[in-house]
Amino acid sequence: MVNKKRLLLLTKKLIRINSANPPGDESRIASFVKTYLEKLGVKSRIYEFKKNRPNLVAVLGRQSGSRLLITPHLDTVPAGKSWKVPPFSGEVRSGKIYGLGATDCKGNLAASLEVINSLVEDRVRLDYGLVFAATADEESGSALGLEPLLKRGILKPDSALVLDADDFQIIVAQKGLMHIKVKISGKKAHGAYPWLGENAIDAAVLAIEGLKRHWARRSRVEQNRHLKPATLNIGTIKGGDKVNVVADWCEFELDYRFLPGDSAISIIKEIKGVLWRCSRDFKIEIEGIQRPYLISASHPLVRFLQRAARQMRIASRISGSEGATTISFFQGKGIPAVATGFGVSGCAHMADEYAMVDDLFRGALLLERFLKLYKSN
Repeated sequence: MVNKKRLLLLTKKLIRINSANPPGDESRIASFVKTYLEKLGVKSRIYEFKKNRPNLVAVLGRQSGSRLLITPHLDTVPAGKSWKVPPFSGEVRSGKIYGLGATDCKGNLAASLEVINSLVEDRVRLDYGLVFAATADEESGSALGLEPLLKRGILKPDSALVLDADDFQIIVAQKGLMHIKVKISGKKAHGAYPWLGENAIDAAVLAIEGLKRHWARRSRVEQNRHLKPATLNIGTIKGGDKVNVVADWCEFELDYRFLPGDSAISIIKEIKGVLWRCSRDFKIEIEGIQRPYLISASHPLVRFLQRAARQMRIASRISGSEGATTISFFQGKGIPAVATGFGVSGCAHMADEYAMVDDLFRGALLLERFLKLYKSN
């Protein structure tokens, strides 16, 4: 059975291993997890797509037939300098365990390992293959982690549960993500004679205002019951060479978060239309696109998670993710996926990050109950 003291000790040990990304080195924590599983008699394999960026994969139960994947990630964001509690301490105060990754995602990693321990200890036989994948590089886009594991067919589950969420939410919807760089050109002139030039910064300001107005109108029309309206954020802007020179260049970066049902292609066309009204000399560069995601709330993954939560008397609500999680990577392979997790909302990527010890324990109990209940059909 799930052991609270053992889970807490394991969480502390994981927090004390630095796996910050950047710089990106999950070798120590992956080695720890591999050794932990070996002591349970569970074999695992390491897959690396770059040196010191390991992904660990193990299979429990049936080696053929239906397979369910559970996957937390190994890396964290960097700690930064504003912590009051040492970020690698795993210190416990007033029912909270503090440390980098406590919520995102070492608490979830610890809970899943404790559940595997419990299943092995109790000799539980699942009627499907349980695939466990602890992945690298999630905090930088998963190009060295989950994404190539799926693309190369190393992971081929029938369904997937991503352990990377907060407050026992069941994530069934996620916004799409698009990062775009806009480059606007003008004509250089002396700052004393601005009418002789074409100021690219002025054009960029008009373009930004136009894009914001356009996006606001769009957001009022489109709705999703699990998500807030689509958003636009201007992340960076720079331009010009000197204060007394009319700027002949300006560039800015856009972060778009768009709803399921919308398409990146249509958004790009609209962006070009807005820009064309502000400048005839511009270029756009697509820096990254991640498709939005939506799965039916009646899918077995959702139903069995809800049933497990009810049986454990845990409040668990169906929700959407405003940010980008790895559930969207599964749709390209036709694999249904949802996310859940046991961290504290608003704590990820923050100084003095923490998780509630009782929530990690209840999360492990819920996960074990879900795995015992789950049937793919």
